[in-house]
Order: sequence, then structure tokens, then C-alpha cells
Amino acid sequence: MKRISSQMNNNNTQYNLRIQEQKLNKINSQIGTQQRITSLRDDPVAAGHLVKYQSYLTRVNNFSKNGMTLSDQFVYREGYMTSSLEIMQRVRELAVTGANGIYSRDDLRNMAVEVDSLLQELVQNANALGPEGTSIFAGTNSDAPAFEIDMGHVEGAVQPLISAVRYNGNVDVNSVEIDENKYVSVESSGNRIFWAENQRVFGGRDLSNWQAKNPGIINLDGVKIRLETGDTVYSLVSKINSSGAPVKAGLDPITNGLNLTTTDSHQIWIEDVEGTHLNDMGIIKDSSQKPPYNFSDNVRVSGGSLFDMVISLRDSMLKGDTQSIGGRVLAGIDSGIGNLTVRVAKNGSEYERLQNDLVRNSATALNVTSSISREGDLDITQAITDQKMLEYTQQATLSNAGKMYSSSLLNYMK
Repeated sequence: MKRISSQMNNNNTQYNLRIQEQKLNKINSQIGTQQRITSLRDDPVAAGHLVKYQSYLTRVNNFSKNGMTLSDQFVYREGYMTSSLEIMQRVRELAVTGANGIYSRDDLRNMAVEVDSLLQELVQNANALGPEGTSIFAGTNSDAPAFEIDMGHVEGAVQPLISAVRYNGNVDVNSVEIDENKYVSVESSGNRIFWAENQRVFGGRDLSNWQAKNPGIINLDGVKIRLETGDTVYSLVSKINSSGAPVKAGLDPITNGLNLTTTDSHQIWIEDVEGTHLNDMGIIKDSSQKPPYNFSDNVRVSGGSLFDMVISLRDSMLKGDTQSIGGRVLAGIDSGIGNLTVRVAKNGSEYERLQNDLVRNSATALNVTSSISREGDLDITQAITDQKMLEYTQQATLSNAGKMYSSSLLNYMK
């Protein structure tokens, strides 16, 4: 039962006007934002779906950005690698020509001048910088030059020439997410790309009675291998061979020393992460020496880089040693060209994979955007119609209110 008073009409009118204003404000806000859902209470189920779709769309857009950034890096890297491959092809032509044995020593020295120029260009490519000013082939240590050069006197030359090229980066790999839980590993280590031969390491210490005195971890080409107390060299060999690292280990049948051989052309990266096991075995020096040039003095290492092969060719030409040119040097150059070709092909395959991922992510983004539109976008035609109806109702209410305000309690007592 309602209590009849002089304020009844005014209270009822004000109450209904506030409700109409609330509805009108809500629809004006929806039209302004073009969103159907302005608060969770509008449609809780659709709001839950909308939040998930928007979160997924953000991730898909980030995947696309990652893919485009990586694609650019692969393009830059492939350009320098292809240029280096062309340089090595020219170096091989000169090596074959110099190995004929029909050219005089002066002719070979003239060829050596071109070989030295090609060597300088090869080093320049290996130390190339990307658009951000970072080294392309230094692994994750991209703030420093990938390779350092030593200048020295070379027999037959009248001025100092490049005598050695050393890797200054690392072998760490960046893994970039390009889809849900799918990653691309960006391998940009110069001591893999610009390497010529499989490297072999021959330990000089008898390890037949060696045992690990405490637990530890060693890093072999970026793969962590854990050692436990009491592990012998045979256990270590087994763990290395089953670790997935691109290195095979074995025990020398004569010296009982630890031998390591890469499964492809690259430089071995080995260090103690926890403990001093490799140092105790005489494989590497103490932790003050950083890889890859931290092998002990009694360890023999074979296998060189592309730079070593070109340097050997130049020096052999300066000496007039055609036998070395046609044998060891030419074989090393062929091996280096083969390795560089494989790296270029791998880089190209990763680029094509990224292009496919970009196309798929673009289609996924369109589908998710359609879902977001379905759940959250406003039907503007219906909204404008409702807005006009609410405005008409409000005007009618105000008009009737103006007529009712003259009524009082006496009107109900007649």
C-alpha cells in the first residue's frame, strides 16, 4: 500500500527520471566507445570470453613482431654469409690455380696479394654489425666484435699481415617465441659459421684412475652435463655421448687421455660451470681462462677456421709451397665451403619457416579480431534506435511531470 501525500507524484517522477537517465547514459557511453560491454554485469559470460580473446590477440601480435624482427636478422645474416661464400669460392679458384705447379714463385706472390685482400674482406664480413649496431656473428655477446685479429710478420711479406683470427663471442643461443610454446633458436656463433674443419682435442693426461671428488657441472658447446661424486672418465665419456652435444668423446687407447671430436665443423666450447673437474683432468686451464682458448698446454688441438685456411693459403703462396696448397690447404678450404653452405641453407630454411608463421599468425589475428567483435562490439543501428526511444520517453515523462506538479492532496479528496 502506498501512502498518498503531496510529494508522491514528485517522488515517483524523480525516481523514474533517474532510471531513464541511467539507461540513457549507459547507451550514450556504449555509442561513444562502440563497445557493448561497459561493465562485467552487462554480460558476464561474454565479458569472460572477451578478456580471453583480447589476451590471445595481444600474444599473437607479439609473436608476429618477434617473427618480423627475426626475419630481418636472418636477411642481414644471410647477406654476409652469402658474400663470404663467394669470397671462399674465389679463394678456392686461386688455390687450384696456385697448386698447378706451372707458376713461378713471383706469380704465387702476386696471387698471395689477392688472397690477403680476400682475407681482410672475409674478416670484415665476420665482424659485420646489424642495424642496431651490434655484432651479428658474436652469439649473445653482441656488444663486442665477433673476431679479433693479430698482425705479425709473415715470411715473404714486406709489411705486417693478419697472422691469426680469434673468436671473441660466445655460443649462447637466443630462443624467441613465435607461437604458443614454439621457439626459434637463433644460432649466430661465428666459431660455427666461419669454421672449416671438425675440431679434435687430444688430452695428454692418463685418466684411467680419475674419479670425481664432488658433484659438478661442465658446459660443452652450450650443453650442461652434470657429474656426480665417484664418476669415472668412462662415466664422463658416456654422459658426453648421450648429452646431445655435437661432440663425441672417447678414451685414447695409448695415453688413456680424454679425446673429443666435433660431429660437424665448429670450434669446441668447454668450461667448468660448477667445480673444477675439467681442470683436474688437465683438459682446460683454471677459471681465469675463458673458452674457447682455455685448453691446457699439454692438450693437442687440431682443426681450423676459414680464416686459418685462407691464412695458410696466403703463407704457402708467399713461400712458393705448391705441395701444401694442393693438399692440406685445398682440403681445408673445401671443407670450409661445405660448412658455410650448410649454414646458409639452414639460415634460409629458418627464414622460410618464419614467413609461414607470419602468414599463419596474420590469419589467426583476423579470426580472433572477428571473435572479439562478435562478443564486444556494439550494434550501432540498434543502439541509436534505443537511444532515440529513451530520449522520446524522457521528454514525455518531463511533459507529464509538468502537468502533475499542480496536483495536491485535495485532488484525491474530491
